[in-house]
Amino acid sequence: MTTAFDQLADRILSGGAATAEDAVAVLRTPDTELMNVVAAAGRLRREHFGNTVKVNYLVNLKSGLCPENCNYCSQALGSQAPVLKYSWLSKDETLEQAGAGLRGGATRVCMVSSGRGPSDRDIDKVVEMTSALKDAHEGVEVCACLGLLKGGQAERLKAAGVDAYNHNINTAESHHDNIVQTHTYEDRVDTIGKAKDAGLSPCSGLIAGLGETDEQLVEALFALKELDADSIPVNFLMPFDGTPYENTWELSPARCVKILAMARFVCPDKEIRIAGGREMHLRSLQATALHVANSIFLGDYLTSEGQDALADLEMLRDNGFIILGMDETAFGELIEEHRAKAAARVAGGCGSSCGDGCGGAAGACGGHDEQERPVIRRRGAGTDVAANA
Repeated sequence: MTTAFDQLADRILSGGAATAEDAVAVLRTPDTELMNVVAAAGRLRREHFGNTVKVNYLVNLKSGLCPENCNYCSQALGSQAPVLKYSWLSKDETLEQAGAGLRGGATRVCMVSSGRGPSDRDIDKVVEMTSALKDAHEGVEVCACLGLLKGGQAERLKAAGVDAYNHNINTAESHHDNIVQTHTYEDRVDTIGKAKDAGLSPCSGLIAGLGETDEQLVEALFALKELDADSIPVNFLMPFDGTPYENTWELSPARCVKILAMARFVCPDKEIRIAGGREMHLRSLQATALHVANSIFLGDYLTSEGQDALADLEMLRDNGFIILGMDETAFGELIEEHRAKAAARVAGGCGSSCGDGCGGAAGACGGHDEQERPVIRRRGAGTDVAANA
């Protein structure tokens, strides 16, 4: 039976476009029709991306102590969340962390620093890091996320070999002032424009679960379409203790899949990345969501733990996906390498956050209720503990 969502996919594949009304209808689909939505949106995903998944890896260059008051952020001004706080990683530390992610299967390294925006000296650091990273890892993509840019900074990043610049709009313009008051929506759009004008691939997305309406989610996606973002990270609010959103739980796994499907219908040929909050909110529907989205982060996030990197890779292979840029043989070998490392950790006693030697994070070993709280990252960048990659 042909559904309304099939008809929408047909229209888009024939050169048409989803309307705001279409997008709202996707969000309001009864859960009993979820798989009809996934099947239709999945046709668009396969048309443009086949069965590939882009694997990205985050390196938090500078953590905490941010002067901005983004109400959702564990690193923001006023946050009492007990996250790691440290100043800039050195070039060698950055290479070590990025290398772990690349060896783990990532093809893009996303270098992120907290703060309102970079100074020229900060740009100097990132230029040096990028040059070293490109020298050490042929073909690696580098995305920088450093906050609001000033004139000339995007051009310097582009000249150094940075491929993309991330600056999320986070929410609809009509909702923006409810979530942050120390900068404006226009400030964010201006930085995306600076990056794009300099020839950097614009990466910009949103956070769902911030008290926005269906119409505001749609407003944000159409804004990202208008901005022509090449990569669209879709984050799901992680309600850290010590932040104004600490007790905010608005999302279900089915709701998250519908949001990703809506993004695919609105931006059918763009990279839709399942970003922060994937494990906590999608839970058993993570793999289902990848039939709509086509990109994930491997391992941990900026201040919280993700599921074990091996679990990420096995999820991809078990569901018929391959890593973009890697053939099936190499993918199989990568998983075997991860399994060998995991076995060695268990044999030696890994001292994981779960306390049972599993090496997993929230939801990965059954040691945490998904709605307890985000698990604070205590490994990788800024620590002496091996990265989850």
